[in-house]
Amino acid sequence: MAQLTVGFILARRFTLCALGNFVDVLRLAADEGDRSRPILCAWKVLSPTMEPIASSSGIAVQPEERLGDPSRFDYLVVVGGLVDEIENLHPDTVRFLERAAAAGIPLVGVCTGTFALHRAGLMQGYRACVSWFHHEDFLERFDGLKPVSDQIFVVDRDRLTCSGGVSSAHLAAFIVERHLGRARAAKSLHIMIIDEAAAEEPQPGMPLALVTDDPLVRRALLVMQQSIDAPLSIGRVVGQIGVSRRKVERHFREALGMTPLEADRLIRVEQARHLLLTTRRSATQIAAETGFCDLPHMIRVFRAATGTTPDAFRKARGQGAAPSDAGTLRASDGVRS
Repeated sequence: MAQLTVGFILARRFTLCALGNFVDVLRLAADEGDRSRPILCAWKVLSPTMEPIASSSGIAVQPEERLGDPSRFDYLVVVGGLVDEIENLHPDTVRFLERAAAAGIPLVGVCTGTFALHRAGLMQGYRACVSWFHHEDFLERFDGLKPVSDQIFVVDRDRLTCSGGVSSAHLAAFIVERHLGRARAAKSLHIMIIDEAAAEEPQPGMPLALVTDDPLVRRALLVMQQSIDAPLSIGRVVGQIGVSRRKVERHFREALGMTPLEADRLIRVEQARHLLLTTRRSATQIAAETGFCDLPHMIRVFRAATGTTPDAFRKARGQGAAPSDAGTLRASDGVRS
C-alpha cells in the first residue's frame, strides 16, 4: 500500500506544467529508477462529472475517479491556471473540499488553486503564497488579505500553497521528503534537472518594490521583464504598449516614485540576486543573462542597489565559490534614454 496518496482537483483552464511537475515528483519518488510504478506514492485526478478538463494550453486531462470520500487521500491538491476561471469550481467540488478540511486532510493550492481555496472559504487564518505575477489580482479579489509573493511556497499547518510552475515541483518534493525521506525527494528533483530549494527561496519574478495596481505601469514592467537578457530602449518599451514616453514616465513617477530606467535596473538586480542564490553560474554568465554590459557594470549597479558585490553576496549566503569569472560577456545596457 502506498505511503503517500494524493488527489488532484483541476480547475478549468488549469496550468499543465504545474500539474506535470507535481505529478512527476511523485512518480519518480514512487519507484526505483524511472520505472514509474506507483508503489510508494499513488495519485488520482478527481472530478464530479468525469468529463475531460481542458488546460490553459488546450490539452485536456481525463479524470480517473469521482470525488467520493476525501479521507482516502493524504493530500488534496487544487491546481489552478487562468485567473478568470477560479470562480468556476463545481459546487460538488467545493463541498468535497469542505468535507476534506473538516476531516483535517491537508489542502494544497498550486498556482491560482490558492485563489480557488480562498474563494471556497478554506484559507481564513492561513498564510498563502501566490505568484508575484498574480499579487495584484489576489488583492483585488480578497480585500484585506495580504498574500506571500516573495517565497516559492508556504506551509501553514494543513494548508500548503505555491506560486506554480517549477515551484510546484519544490512543494511536491517537500511533501515527499516529509513522508518518504529526503533521498526520495532529492532523487525526483535531480532526475527532473531542478535545483533543490527551501520554501524561503525568493520567487524569480518582479521585485515587491515594483508592485502596483497601475495597469499601464504593470504592462511596461512586464515588457521589461520579458526582455531582461537584452533590455529594450525606453522608446521600444513605450512602442510596445502604445502610449507616449511622457505618459509612461509620469505613471512610473506617480505609481512607483522612480523612472522606467530605475525600475528596469531593479528588475535586473533582483534577477541577478536570484541566480546568485539558486544557481552555480558565474557572475559573468549572470551579468550576460540579466542584460548588463559586462561583469564590471553588473558589479557597480549591484553594489549601488544592495551595498555589496555579487561575489560577497553569494559567499555571505553560503553559496561557496562559483566558476571562474575571467573575462566578460557583452550584452545590451539597460533601458536607455
